[in-house]
Amino acid sequence: MAFGEKIPPFCFPESNSGIELEVLGEALAFRGHVLKPRYYSFARIPFAFKGHEVDAAMTDLGQDLRPDGAYYGDPAVFYDNVFISLKERNLVIRKPEDLKGLTVISFAGAARRYPEWLSAVQAEGHYYEQNDQALQVLTLDKGRYDLVLSDRNIFKYFTLQLRQTGYKPKATTEHAFVRFNPLDYRPVFRDRKIRDDFNAGLKHLKETGRFQAIYQKYLGEP
Repeated sequence: MAFGEKIPPFCFPESNSGIELEVLGEALAFRGHVLKPRYYSFARIPFAFKGHEVDAAMTDLGQDLRPDGAYYGDPAVFYDNVFISLKERNLVIRKPEDLKGLTVISFAGAARRYPEWLSAVQAEGHYYEQNDQALQVLTLDKGRYDLVLSDRNIFKYFTLQLRQTGYKPKATTEHAFVRFNPLDYRPVFRDRKIRDDFNAGLKHLKETGRFQAIYQKYLGEP
């Protein structure tokens, strides 16, 4: 199954661990399947599926892979991108115009994904991308940027990591700016029966509380 190269806390290739790998692996194991992860740059994932390099993929990255033989599983994990500001700033972000004059640091590729929000910021020279999302937490806390654009759980994970070093980051506020749709991010499988087995396993994880326990393992307070 194709996964992204490094998306803490969802994927840690060096240890084959993370929220996403554990949820998908345990859901597949429910009916006897063994997950064998293969890692790619995020953009390569759908092409690895199309090229028959893998039997499944963590996401279609916005491409409809049904013509390529994909069967879509139920949503297993959720990426929920939000703007994040320091609470003390009392910023209100409800529409693209609210970003005028503000500096934004984001994950790579966000400007292409959200042009209606970020094009004007980019044109003003106030938009920056940073692959190391741990630095997003630190630079926001030090006031070097007004806003971070990040998945809320990724930001939470790196905030917890920072706290474990003894650093005490300031309180933050989340600003939802796009409508969250869990169907935007679903795993795909080449085999319909394996997809069905996965769905049954995922349902079991949620009913038994194991699904939440995996999230808590990576995102719970120390």
